[in-house]
Amino acid sequence: MRFAGKIAVVTGAASGIGKASVLKLAGEGAHVFAADIDEAGGRALAEQSNGKIDFVRCDVTKPADIEALMNVAAAKAGGIDIVFNNAAAGGDRAPIDEITPEGWDRTMDLVLKSVAMGIRYAVPHMKGRKGASIVNTASVAALGAGYSPIAYAVAKAGVLHLSKVAATDLAQYGIRVNAICPGFINTNIFTASLDVPGELKTQANEVIAQMSANAQPVARGGQPEDIANAVAYLASEESSFMTGTHLLVDGGLTIGQRHAWDKETPGMFDALLAMEEAAKAGAAA
Repeated sequence: MRFAGKIAVVTGAASGIGKASVLKLAGEGAHVFAADIDEAGGRALAEQSNGKIDFVRCDVTKPADIEALMNVAAAKAGGIDIVFNNAAAGGDRAPIDEITPEGWDRTMDLVLKSVAMGIRYAVPHMKGRKGASIVNTASVAALGAGYSPIAYAVAKAGVLHLSKVAATDLAQYGIRVNAICPGFINTNIFTASLDVPGELKTQANEVIAQMSANAQPVARGGQPEDIANAVAYLASEESSFMTGTHLLVDGGLTIGQRHAWDKETPGMFDALLAMEEAAKAGAAA
């Protein structure tokens, strides 16, 4: 029960990495405020928790929603101990020579600005809390090209650097800030923005699950629980000598994707785009 008596806030909490992290933190004693725009998923999560989880609707592209979330969480016990800024989506998928200013801004608001404001509005409630810890979801896309669309990659690189510089700003208050860089994790983030019918998104998720088992040196697909375990470590006193850094949880993906040595295997992002194009062609026919 590493988090007994702790107050935690998790964004993007209704599914995938966020949901797994909520369950992990609550399972080890924290009272968790689970934030998401998915009201049905968030409320279901809270209703099954025997009072250990509160759902708060929050659109992280709206700073006022983030501020309200942190205020509600802090009111529970006079402060906040743990924040996991996790909410994001794939954003605009256009290449740099085609992306619109609006598409760029939407992606930055969702993926990067939301994390900055999550820190901004949480910190006043974290000062003076022993062991206060902020964890941000970055990505392998922050570390190199070819893992995601360009706007998402740049935003996640911003999250990584934000975590470093925020750690220096907040050291005076005893607040640690770290990031996690997931690899291909079996969630719906890859398919949420695909322009295909819902049944094909389900099929695409199944394809991802199959491909991810062979995408990197560790021969299984990444699971949300793999990231939740890393979140719990960074949120706990076990990592008390760590701040301004990141954990790479990618099954070895960044040391070599399978298509780097097996030319018969396409990159996962390329495969998803091919699926989308095939769906569009079928619809046009």
